[in-house]
Amino acid sequence: MNTLTKMAPMLERLFTLSDAARPVFSDVPGSERERLMRSKTEYLELYGALKEFPLAVSREAGALLYMLSRAIGAQTIVEFGTSFGVSTLHLAAAVRDNGGGRVITTEFEPSKAERALEHFVAGGVTDLIEIRLGDAMQTLASDLPETIDLVLLDGAKALYPEILAMLESRLRPGALIIADNADYAPDYLARVRSAEAGYLSVPFGDDVELSMKL
Repeated sequence: MNTLTKMAPMLERLFTLSDAARPVFSDVPGSERERLMRSKTEYLELYGALKEFPLAVSREAGALLYMLSRAIGAQTIVEFGTSFGVSTLHLAAAVRDNGGGRVITTEFEPSKAERALEHFVAGGVTDLIEIRLGDAMQTLASDLPETIDLVLLDGAKALYPEILAMLESRLRPGALIIADNADYAPDYLARVRSAEAGYLSVPFGDDVELSMKL
């Protein structure tokens, strides 16, 4: 039995919790939502206001994260945006089944990091996960692994180019970058889709950009 199968009952409870949550931004007009999602200066206030919401990946996205991580034998993963840790659990399960390694994940909201840690303990994967609490622009600025196999971008969308720039020199050839809601980060899309940037990049699903370091 693989690690993801062992976690399945707990993950289903977390997905059910996420399904029951009030839709994010349900009371915010569309134009204001677009502005906040694209802002490089208001992301702390924005995600602070969403601290009670799971902001979890979908069941399908979680399975995809596990499959991609297993397929490339990922042992060193960096995640921008933990929330309650659902995506992190899928990544850690893959690392466990790949033979071990390290998932570095980031979360600036302490209450969410506490909830995520509870889930990591329940999933039996705390030995694989390092939570960096605080603004990722600071917590990912140093002490990075020599090589990174996979990156998940699922935090403040406007910061995707800056986060990628911090990690870029550590990406091994063939490393994957999965960017959720990438349509809110046009600068990021322009970079990874540029022929000169050293990536192969394609839209994947409705709002995910899948890129590979060449």
